[in-house]
Amino acid sequence: MPPLMTHPARWPAPLRWGVLILGSGLLALLLGRAHLSAALLLGPMIVAIAMAGAGSGVAIPRFVFIIAQSVVGMMMASKLPPALFPEIAQDWPIFAAGILSTVLGATSLGWLLSRTGMLPGTTAIWGSSPGAATVMTLMSESYGADMRLVAMMQYLRVACCAIAATAVVKLFGVTPSQSVVATPVETTLNALDIAKTLGLAIGAGLLGWRLKVPGGGLLTPLIAGVIYNLSGLGDIALPQPVLALSYAIVGWGIGMRFSREVLAHAARVLPLVLGMIVTLIALCAGFAALLVQFAGIEPVTAYLATSPGGADSVAIIAAGTQVDIPFVMAMQIGRFLLVLIAGPALARYLSRGTRS
Repeated sequence: MPPLMTHPARWPAPLRWGVLILGSGLLALLLGRAHLSAALLLGPMIVAIAMAGAGSGVAIPRFVFIIAQSVVGMMMASKLPPALFPEIAQDWPIFAAGILSTVLGATSLGWLLSRTGMLPGTTAIWGSSPGAATVMTLMSESYGADMRLVAMMQYLRVACCAIAATAVVKLFGVTPSQSVVATPVETTLNALDIAKTLGLAIGAGLLGWRLKVPGGGLLTPLIAGVIYNLSGLGDIALPQPVLALSYAIVGWGIGMRFSREVLAHAARVLPLVLGMIVTLIALCAGFAALLVQFAGIEPVTAYLATSPGGADSVAIIAAGTQVDIPFVMAMQIGRFLLVLIAGPALARYLSRGTRS
């Protein structure tokens, strides 16, 4: 039998890597053309899951996985500009109501799902955490959750919320924006800024890993990046190829942890998870209606601000419409900060008494 016709588990390592890289690139391209904002991570992760499930996985060195997380953490820090905080402070009661309602709704559904005992440990609570899908997935393992199932829940929610948000925009007939609202990608980046950014990211990530900080490979660079951003010592500069490679490595690192048994379990809980996601989207739509009624917020702006999907996908949708983008992004990133700060303690508290 020709070598390519043998079982994938018997393929030599170079061939597995070739299939992984080529397949990841092609699927990421297809998902990108479908306007899925997390395509550069989801494409590699899906290919890695398929290969791991077929018994043809490859080993992703832990050291490399930590460095990739560090770059992602620094990227997240770049999404928290100094101008964000005055925006939140100016209308803090509205932001507090919108952020807390979404977080409490998602947390309550996660707690109910955890009580079924169908998901191990704190998986249901981390998987239902609204926003910052990559961050929550990477941090979850340090707090007793199954990272693989958390990833399935998080990215399924992101995809469903992106579809729902696009439908709401079309339903309300919001006029497309006549200007490019999103920050354009720089064609050239300062070499010194790139070097400082990568040095800080990798150094902070390895430090967090060495000190055994929960989620330190990502969390420590994120904190260091925020401080660096606020200090005015320089700009966070991450070339697109570096980001794409980091997303791919993170996707591979998550995907290669899957097995046939995990995939079978994910299939069993899928209807329950989908039901939770649909319920959460409906709850957040209700919260948006309250913002419209009592705070006078434009309907699509309110919906995008309370959407429990990823901030990046919401930003892309908002940038193509005439909505209050600073309000939307301030609400989204404010919720991300709350989940990041309070998420671990909340997960531990709510998971008491659940079956591991």
